[in-house]
Amino acid sequence: MVQTFQVRSSAKTEFIDITRSVQEAVKKTGVEEGICYIFIPHTTAAVTINENADPSVSQDILMELNKVIPFQDRYHHLEGNSPAHIKASLIGPSETVFVESGKLVLGTWQGIFFCEFDGPRNRNVYVKVVRAEG
Repeated sequence: MVQTFQVRSSAKTEFIDITRSVQEAVKKTGVEEGICYIFIPHTTAAVTINENADPSVSQDILMELNKVIPFQDRYHHLEGNSPAHIKASLIGPSETVFVESGKLVLGTWQGIFFCEFDGPRNRNVYVKVVRAEG
């Protein structure tokens, strides 16, 4: 069963820590050992795993992405959000995390981040947890 929760972004580009929400989705399944899939069903948003202890890390990532893929350039897409599509393609729409003892297996400093590249918006996050066989 796929679980869905919403994320509300408040800026054009931002990283939102969704680790707790994903862990809650895992807990609801009752799965103790398995794999958690996180999927972002949007073409101008993504998901990544990175450091969540220091918020300046995600700020630095966004700063560099915005330098490499500027908001204004000679884009052809008429909607005007080509940079968001490019950033979402580079970061990617999904992540996979092991589940052990009912908890996400993440490193000490790791968190799961929803990556907004065309906000502010209301967005969906899909989570599917698959029980390990045997």
